[in-house]
Amino acid sequence: MLIDFFYSLRAAKLPVSVKEYLTLLEALKGNVIAPSLDEFYYLARLTLVKDEQYFDKFDQAFGAYFNGVAAKSELALDVPLDWLKKKLQRDLSPEEKAQIEAMGGLDKLMERLKELFEEQKERHEGGNKWIGTGGTSPFGNGGYNPEGIRIGGDAAGNRTGAKVWEARAYRDYDDQVEIGTRNIKVALRRLRRFAREGAAEELDLPDTIRSTAANAGWLDLKMVPERHNKVKVLMLLDVGGSMDDHIKRTEELFSAAKAEFKHLEFYYFHNCVYDFLWKNNRRRHAERMPTWDVLHKFTPDYKLIFVGDATMSPYEVLQPGGSVEYNNPEAGAVWLRRLADHFPHHAWLNPEPEGLWEYRQSVSAIREVLAHRMYPLTLAGLETAMRTLSK
Repeated sequence: MLIDFFYSLRAAKLPVSVKEYLTLLEALKGNVIAPSLDEFYYLARLTLVKDEQYFDKFDQAFGAYFNGVAAKSELALDVPLDWLKKKLQRDLSPEEKAQIEAMGGLDKLMERLKELFEEQKERHEGGNKWIGTGGTSPFGNGGYNPEGIRIGGDAAGNRTGAKVWEARAYRDYDDQVEIGTRNIKVALRRLRRFAREGAAEELDLPDTIRSTAANAGWLDLKMVPERHNKVKVLMLLDVGGSMDDHIKRTEELFSAAKAEFKHLEFYYFHNCVYDFLWKNNRRRHAERMPTWDVLHKFTPDYKLIFVGDATMSPYEVLQPGGSVEYNNPEAGAVWLRRLADHFPHHAWLNPEPEGLWEYRQSVSAIREVLAHRMYPLTLAGLETAMRTLSK
């Protein structure tokens, strides 16, 4: 049984090794848990999963194997997000609610849901059959059914769903989700190069032991300067316009970067980099810094990180005078190329979903200028960018 469980985890793309599987068997042989499925779940997760980003996949695979929960691959359906927005709150009379009958238990519901996934081809709102919003069907959101399955969206407030689809305890740890400050810090630590600087105020334990032994056992404390990350980072952050939709994540990234990098410099731009940058957005027109000065001030050993959605008119990237704010004498692509040439270690972090990039001409233009060093602002994308910058 457990061999099949091991292979089911591997089939779910979880990096589970034979050594970890043997550790689980040893723990079971040692009777470290009671004969309970819940306790086995925690033991299996503890011994088999070594990175919290895989907790969500483990939950899905465990449920599919032990609880009879339908595997995600069996019921995969690409439902547009706008289907799942709650657009209608229905107030049903007691008589109407009395007419809604249960479908015969969870197994029957799941079987019917699978059938509808295969049959339904378009959006539906209201009604009592299809997957949609605001109706009395057992499947969807924003409606009413005493034995229903909510798929996406917000609840209608009835709290009658028998199952909330995709409500998994660890989904936020998936490496494709939008990231928070803690996970950003972990990813940024890939970009580290330590050196000891400053006064000798940190205990050097190996040297202390060696010196004490050489001194016939008399304690001889040895101190060394504290280790600091010597990596120097220059961040250029897009602000305003469409970036207003990404303020929270940009702030989280900026906060994490300030905590991780001792040598961090930053400037702002709008949409694309031109001949001016600024430090204070409220005084952006009065206290601008020429981009040429930035190029002359910072040496090529700085790691350059652009942060922006790269979403704008293609003219703003490719044409002189394309800026929406003033008549720039040189195209934004010219300045991006100068920066990329001066800072060989550079990357662009984009908070827009990667699936949308191919539909943005400006994104394609910027990627071309930066030799395709554009990465999504997800945990996996950030880790890839840090590896690129550390080479």
